Amino acid sequence: MFALHRDENSPTRRTPAIWRTMLNIDRGLVNVLGRLRVTGRVPAELRKRPLLMTANHIGVFDAFVLMAACKRIGINPRFLLAGGLLDAPVLGPALRASGHLRIDRGKADAVGQFAQAVEALRDTAEPIIVYPEGRISHDPGLWPERGKTGAARLALAANVPVVPISQWGAHEAVYWGTEKVNGPADVLPLVRSGLTSPVRRPIFRVHFGEPVDLSGVEPERPGAGVRAHAKIMQAITAGLVPLRAAEPDVPRFHDPTRPTDTVSPWRPGK
Repeated sequence: MFALHRDENSPTRRTPAIWRTMLNIDRGLVNVLGRLRVTGRVPAELRKRPLLMTANHIGVFDAFVLMAACKRIGINPRFLLAGGLLDAPVLGPALRASGHLRIDRGKADAVGQFAQAVEALRDTAEPIIVYPEGRISHDPGLWPERGKTGAARLALAANVPVVPISQWGAHEAVYWGTEKVNGPADVLPLVRSGLTSPVRRPIFRVHFGEPVDLSGVEPERPGAGVRAHAKIMQAITAGLVPLRAAEPDVPRFHDPTRPTDTVSPWRPGK
């Protein structure tokens, strides 16, 4: 379980200047490392109101691509970020001031903290991006992993719409690397692959799907979170299929550092 809350000094009713600046810098970085292609939209009636956007997780660079894609369609998203990232020196204060929401896993008061998470989500004016998988996919084909029900249960409890985001190509910019960085040797594969990305110019494809229909899921019934999660993951996968039509089995780009020890339950045809 996790707790989710805003930094008390972070405004959520307007986009902080520091976050606007970071988004503009990010857009330049993404344009240097590859070519961004965006399809779909976020309906006007869902903007500037509580909204959960759920995306598949394919690489360490894909959050940067998502930020640039959102900027292109005129929205300034926030993320659910791990507490460790928000507490990091230099970057942490900037992220806290940007109004992101915090995830603290493993807390004892699960019920109380879930209620806080629901309240924070309802009170956030900008769209919030979350990765339901919780980590970069280990599936050999890079299809979405099974994931966890936390995002679905939050959406149901807060009664907010869910827009699925499907993406492909960001995994080609930078290698997966390693689970934990213990020294310079662990960073070198990421640096080397990142330095060649401007030469290779991979295409970053991002698709904003139609809002997931959760109207048939009754929040008070047992298993509601599981059913809502399945609908969300199926919507993400459906949007992913056309983005990777030329790579239906395994990614064309080979990343020797990425683990391939799980099997996606959402892969088409399973």
